[in-house]
Amino acid sequence: MTFQDLGLNAPILKALAEQGYERPSPIQEKAIPPALAGRDVLGCAQTGTGKTCAFAAPILQRLSGRKGKGIRALILTPTRELALQIQENIVAYSRHLPIRSAVIFGGVGQNPQVEQLKKGVDILVATPGRLGDLYNQKFVDLSKLEVFVLDEADRMLDMGFIHDVRRILGWLPKKKQTLFFSATMPPEVQGLVDSLLVDPVKVAVNPVSSPVEVIDQRLYYVDRGNKTKLLATLILEPDVKNALVFTRTKHGANKVAGDLVKAGIAAAAIHGNKSQTARQQALADFKSGKVTALVATDIAARGLDIEELSHVFNYNLPDVPETYVHRIGRTGRAGHGGTAISFCDINEKQELKDIQKLLGKDIPVVEDHPWPMEVFEPLPKDKKGRTVNPEDAEARAAAKERRRQRDAANKAAAAEKKAKAAQKAAEQPAPAQPEKKKPRRGVRNSATLEEALVATAPAHPSALEPAFGDFHRPDPLASDIIMDATARLLAPRKLPRQPEKPRRKDKGEQPPKEAKQSRKGKQASQEKAPKKEKQPSQEKAPKKERKPQEKQAQPAAPAPKSGRKKRGGRGRSGRPPEIILRTNGQKDSTEQPSLMKPYYLSDD
Repeated sequence: MTFQDLGLNAPILKALAEQGYERPSPIQEKAIPPALAGRDVLGCAQTGTGKTCAFAAPILQRLSGRKGKGIRALILTPTRELALQIQENIVAYSRHLPIRSAVIFGGVGQNPQVEQLKKGVDILVATPGRLGDLYNQKFVDLSKLEVFVLDEADRMLDMGFIHDVRRILGWLPKKKQTLFFSATMPPEVQGLVDSLLVDPVKVAVNPVSSPVEVIDQRLYYVDRGNKTKLLATLILEPDVKNALVFTRTKHGANKVAGDLVKAGIAAAAIHGNKSQTARQQALADFKSGKVTALVATDIAARGLDIEELSHVFNYNLPDVPETYVHRIGRTGRAGHGGTAISFCDINEKQELKDIQKLLGKDIPVVEDHPWPMEVFEPLPKDKKGRTVNPEDAEARAAAKERRRQRDAANKAAAAEKKAKAAQKAAEQPAPAQPEKKKPRRGVRNSATLEEALVATAPAHPSALEPAFGDFHRPDPLASDIIMDATARLLAPRKLPRQPEKPRRKDKGEQPPKEAKQSRKGKQASQEKAPKKEKQPSQEKAPKKERKPQEKQAQPAAPAPKSGRKKRGGRGRSGRPPEIILRTNGQKDSTEQPSLMKPYYLSDD
């Protein structure tokens, strides 16, 4: 059977031919026809059998035959590496179609991904975490979705994404086509299948969890301390073109990669603590041949598609038997041969037993090697029956040491920054700040001019006023102080409203009296003064004879009409308010045009 027999259109067939695809694999042959018909598909096949093309080709053909806007196909994957690989394949398969695709995953900034989504996307490849983040930020709209693909469903369960997957399923339209692929089918995944798929077509290639038959599997019994030596010896053999090494911990991956580099082997490590940029660079160097050995944790067990990978090494046996199948599936892809070598120490005997039970056969053992097993006493176990693994203690100690070094580096950087700031401040002293005078307590305002002058005058005037002949020239500073005290003391004060005085029609306003008379003096003057005839200008001023108590009670009389206009802004009468004069008939300094003119004090 050929791809033409599967019903694919010409643009897709042309792209597949350019990729070197001649005949479909078993999973492609069984999954593509029902997917093209719009049926839900449940695919059970181990990794490396061509699952990506099995669901990508039907999606491309369906979307190319229909017009639509928005995200019309969503492919959900557990790891970033697998998401990138699927996106690369979709770009290759759709090179002759007007289909736009994008990939989103965590570990990198979201802004470039958001910009790509804003431009418009037909097919979106995503990991659960980043998809949830962008959906909650309203950057992803799944209301127009037509096809949903869940790849590596069992791996989703292993990595703890099953709850995220269930939440994402609630965002999808009820009417859609679902393509479900998983290498294994545990009960949790089976329950997800029953709730998600509608009358699916089941496609199974090889028994569930069976390894690829073309892979040459070998087993070495070796003590934990000699694993790195044995690994370096085997990688240096001529038939090892490139090697993917799996460790159980992140610390172990870093340690093994460092030991291989010391042995003269180009090696790099990828794991969860590495940035996405570093992981992509290490993977690119491995694919290009710059790196011979790529040391990884199980995060890279799924989705890595490396052409002609010759060897896979299990430095540590996995705790989950199914993970062994995924690891060795990185080699022997698309029917090509490969070799999977596993190391086993005395504490991994139980893991080996579970793996062989899953495979249904024993893995061939290689006994002729330089470092055979010599330690046959297993490590002690804790209260829960778990083996106390020294690697875990080493990993914790290494993490603690990294934290200590990081804190020391931060502390040193802060001290250096502080020292530089102090040095810079010493070289460029800051301008002196004026001293802030503290307010004196128990000081009252001066009541008289004499008190103000005494308070503001210098203690020794002769020291500030040098003599010139027979006279002393006043100090300008002392004059300023006196002027300031005088201006504050003699500020004008408003009196209660006074009765208005009549104006002379011929001469205008009468000048104000120079000083007030006392109550008794006023009465006496009225008794002694002879009665005169009332002048016309004074007829309208009888209020003068009223008592002072009545003055304050009565409102001010309106000003007499005059031929002259009233001055604005000076009250009803057009006159300024009267001022209390300290001396009889003498003007104080506030009545002068300027405070800087001299003033005089009475001799009293």
